[in-house]
Amino acid sequence: MEGARAAVAGDLDALERLARQASAELHGLRGGPVWSRREAHPEPLRALLEAALSGADQADRLVVGTIDDTVVGYGWARIESLHDDSLLLVITDLYTEPEARGVGVGEAMMVVLEAEARLAGAIGLDALALPGDRQTKNFFETFGLTARAIVVHRSLEPTEDAGS
Repeated sequence: MEGARAAVAGDLDALERLARQASAELHGLRGGPVWSRREAHPEPLRALLEAALSGADQADRLVVGTIDDTVVGYGWARIESLHDDSLLLVITDLYTEPEARGVGVGEAMMVVLEAEARLAGAIGLDALALPGDRQTKNFFETFGLTARAIVVHRSLEPTEDAGS
């Protein structure tokens, strides 16, 4: 049975494995190479996860998604303070192993993250979906998240076929 809960120290290995899988998957998508440089968590990833699990920074929220108590997904969010002192829950990571998708694990993690946002008094939830990743966009839309900004980009890096 699928479920979700707050992550605990014993989840560290699974969190690191899933975070690396998610990063590799996103890197290969349109917009992924720049996402990898700007939005992805920097190394040392394990140390960042340990810090988030420690609770030292009250803004971090880490959850895991499970099937029969086996961790198959994770979510990472931060409570951010806005210019007017209101709060926003920003979901930086939400990932489920490909074999565990479509059975409610992601939904269970979203329910936990939304509850965290409400508990903190956040005015809303933000998340990022890369261009062309319709599955992620559609998933977030089922929870009422809609586009509030569109980021556009033009690469200035030379391409391999620039000389042809």
